Amino acid sequence: MIVGILSDTHDRLNAMIAGINVLKSAGAEFFIHCGDVGRQEILDQLAGLKAAFVWGNNDFDRRELARYARSLDLQCLDAFGRVELDGKSFAITHGDDSRFVKRILTEQQDDYLLLGHTHIKSERREGRVRVINPGALYRATPKTVATLDTSTDELKFHIVAI
Repeated sequence: MIVGILSDTHDRLNAMIAGINVLKSAGAEFFIHCGDVGRQEILDQLAGLKAAFVWGNNDFDRRELARYARSLDLQCLDAFGRVELDGKSFAITHGDDSRFVKRILTEQQDDYLLLGHTHIKSERREGRVRVINPGALYRATPKTVATLDTSTDELKFHIVAI
């Protein structure tokens, strides 16, 4: 399965549209947003897709956004959550709360930890957990998203032109 990973849209609709298009072109079948979504129009871009997201430190109207996400049949994972895709466990958080990150890395139960917050693309392994930050679609040069092939563990970062 190809998982499309994005983060830190901060209300930037054009960037979100471009990022989703890049991920679709790369074959993404499931989409994960690692927080700092912003507003309803950003969630609209995930409507009709298999998708999940977490809150970031700049997501302020969480109750209304969560209600709206439910109306679109999107998985809102709160500030931290897990999804199982293709037999792999994904822990997802924005990255601004070090307690979640430390817990996941200490437990060593997940295959992947997806996060954002820094606006810098990165990947590393800590024990069995592969930590992936797709970069950002706001205040990043270049703007990036990522795809992960769960069958081969191949990670690709993609530049998003706006």
